[in-house]
Amino acid sequence: MAGNLKSPVLGESGVTTAVTTAIRRIMRCIDLHSKFLATHYGLTGPQLTVMQALAGCDGLSVGTLARSVHLSGPTITGILTRLSKRDLVRQSRSQDDRRVVQIWLTELGRTLLAQAPPPLQEKFRSEFAKLNDWEQSLILSCLQRLVAMMEAGKIDASPILATGPIDSTAERTREFLTHQAAAPEVCIPPGRRRAAAQGH
Repeated sequence: MAGNLKSPVLGESGVTTAVTTAIRRIMRCIDLHSKFLATHYGLTGPQLTVMQALAGCDGLSVGTLARSVHLSGPTITGILTRLSKRDLVRQSRSQDDRRVVQIWLTELGRTLLAQAPPPLQEKFRSEFAKLNDWEQSLILSCLQRLVAMMEAGKIDASPILATGPIDSTAERTREFLTHQAAAPEVCIPPGRRRAAAQGH
């Protein structure tokens, strides 16, 4: 039957190896991107995602910002605290409602955001949007099956491709990834690598 057909070239063992290798490549791509951000820009993927959301619509309330990046209130508060300490964002009370805290990117934050590569999930979304509807549905179905096979369905996760806990710091991310084997930074655009090497 069609459901039992194996690749005549790879065979059953080869297909399994190819699939697990592909999963590992995705994991390594995420690791490399996270390490690049932490090392050259002092940012984590979630921090960069939050800054990008603010760049698109400055002055968001904490609650609106949290919803826009699909993060919980406590998590977004921790991220904003770290960004505020670096003077990358500033917080102020709304003039219309003093109970509402609005978030703004600082000039320093805008400068850093312009230099940093985009969040990894943005590149994925751009490429994913080019696919036909049936291809998108097929990928989603396969990934959902993989999640079930790995018994990962109950793991809490947000749609941000980054290494480590969402509320981690760049320092912790860098330390964790430093212990991993070195590999070419294939997930970082060459132009970004050159700019970082030259001190931005």
